[in-house]
Order: sequence, then C-alpha cells, then structure tokens
Amino acid sequence: MAVYQIVQLGEDILRQKAQEVKKITPNIHKVLDNMAETMYEANGVGLAAPQVGISKRLVVVDIGEGLIELINPVIVKKDGEETDNEGCLSVPNLIGEVKRAKSVVVQALNRDGEKVEYEAEGLLARAFQHEIDHLDGILFVDRATKLINKNEVSKN
Repeated sequence: MAVYQIVQLGEDILRQKAQEVKKITPNIHKVLDNMAETMYEANGVGLAAPQVGISKRLVVVDIGEGLIELINPVIVKKDGEETDNEGCLSVPNLIGEVKRAKSVVVQALNRDGEKVEYEAEGLLARAFQHEIDHLDGILFVDRATKLINKNEVSKN
C-alpha cells in the first residue's frame, strides 16, 4: 500500500464531478486500500478519491468504528437537521459551521460489487455527506455559514 498526496483547495479536480466506477477491478481495490492508508496517516475520518487526484466515485470513512468503503455512493434518504463544525484534509487550516441532515441512508457498492446500505446518524452521517459532496465537486467551505482559521483558534 501507499500514501497518496492529498490535493489542496484550489486544485481543479476538487471542483469536478467524479466519474462513476463502471467495473470493480484489482486497481479499484488498490486505490481503496491506498485511500484508507492515506486517511489514517492524515488522521482523517473520511477521504474521497478526488482528494487524492482520482476522478472516481470512491469514498472511505472510519469514525473509529471500522473502515467503510463506498463505491458509487448515493444518499437515498435524509432526515432532520443539525449544525456542527467540520474540517477537511484538503482545506487544512479552516473549520466551518455546516448544516447537514441529522441522519441519512446511503446506498453503494462494496469492494466485492455487492449492494450495501448504511443508516447513519451523528458523525457518521456527517462524514458520509461531506465525502459524497466531494464526489460532486462541493466542499464544506461552500456550505459553511461561518469559517474559522484553525491557526487563530490555537493561539487563544
């Protein structure tokens, strides 16, 4: 496995809609493995393929309950609303207050090509929404009602 370079705000790929995965190949498995390693190395809770310069609809998430891999994920249901702080590995110095659905249902394929469905709330729901936004070229800074520079917070 390998750790990818994380693409930073300003790179075009972060603003493009990622391509659907048409066939799950050993290369897709390798990308998922490397994405997970990259996410863990960066101490993140989620990572989307565009964040490592790959225009594919791939997401990895781990909020501390085990790795979840999603291929071509779609949010099929949203409920409630809550606002909380978010950060992003591609926007390292900012935190933003972002309003998201409180709970979601996500459908996707797993690495074996099987359909999977996750009902999520709290941090997992937020992570799914954040990462799936990346697949559509949307960043948390686009949804944030308030942005805070992390460097300013750490000085206080």
